[in-house]
Amino acid sequence: MPAEATQRGDRARWTPADPLIEVRGLKTWFPVRSGVVNRVVGQVRAVDGVDLAIRQGETMGLVGESGCGKSTLGRSILRLERPSAGDVLFKGRSILGLGTRSMRRLRREMAIIFQDPFASLDPRQTVEQILGEALDIHHLARGRKRRRERIAELLDLVGMARDFAGRYPHEFSGGQRQRIGIARALAVEPTFIVCDEPISALDVSIQAQIINLLEQLQDQFHLTYLFIAHDLSVVKHISDRIAVMYVGKVVEISPARDLYLEPKHPYTGSLLSAIPIPDPRLERRRERIILQGDVASSIDPPSGCRFRTRCFKAQPRCAETEPPLTEVNLGDHQAACYYPLG
Repeated sequence: MPAEATQRGDRARWTPADPLIEVRGLKTWFPVRSGVVNRVVGQVRAVDGVDLAIRQGETMGLVGESGCGKSTLGRSILRLERPSAGDVLFKGRSILGLGTRSMRRLRREMAIIFQDPFASLDPRQTVEQILGEALDIHHLARGRKRRRERIAELLDLVGMARDFAGRYPHEFSGGQRQRIGIARALAVEPTFIVCDEPISALDVSIQAQIINLLEQLQDQFHLTYLFIAHDLSVVKHISDRIAVMYVGKVVEISPARDLYLEPKHPYTGSLLSAIPIPDPRLERRRERIILQGDVASSIDPPSGCRFRTRCFKAQPRCAETEPPLTEVNLGDHQAACYYPLG
């Protein structure tokens, strides 16, 4: 990995035992405009005070309903969206104040795999041009021969034939296009990759292949993932730890196994209860958590706990103050709830 991505002083302070990524009080708000003069009439609080630590070599799953701020959080960590407040540290170094030159060097260590393989690839470019673009921007694989060799290596890594380099995106299936997207992310030899719902647009049979590929690449290159999804059953199979997000807030963080066996936040419990059980007898007998009401507005969220308007355990205290993320179980399990499950 490129040594120039961090300064000498930062490398001396940061060690692999520390979190690779630290998110501190991160907020990313977007203005709501109205009228002929385009006046700002409100703010969409897409990410509204998130604290998160991602350890080197792990997969942190990030789940929640559509519109809860998951993708915005992932893009804000990479500074593809400009946060409104808070901080993001990579190897102990704040990245939000970096200039263009320093940020370009850092981008060699950070990459993203987009949700839609049909929209994320330029239809006018061949696979060779798509993969070569990242190599050219960062001055990797100098010379035509080395450039072609590196593109062939990237295609090998994602299980695609080398002669596909001359083809265009429309000539491939959805799963193959996503493999090209993964190869593009690998081109800069990153340490950290945001996987922004990388399988949601794919058939179920292809989803498993892509997850297996991501796991193989993680083992081979010691990668760290933030894996974003809205389906808890998918996240279970790839994540070491899982963060659950609701209307701009992280409401629970837990090791994956603990989250499925013993969820603590009522919102997490409701998500898990919606996952079908393969055994029909158990499926008929189990108790479901059916939420009432609509998802809270990210423009005008309720006071206190944002989930309280739909929560079956809500009490007056929940409307008064926002519950902080606190340890609810031994073993790195936290929940933002005054009245946790169990």
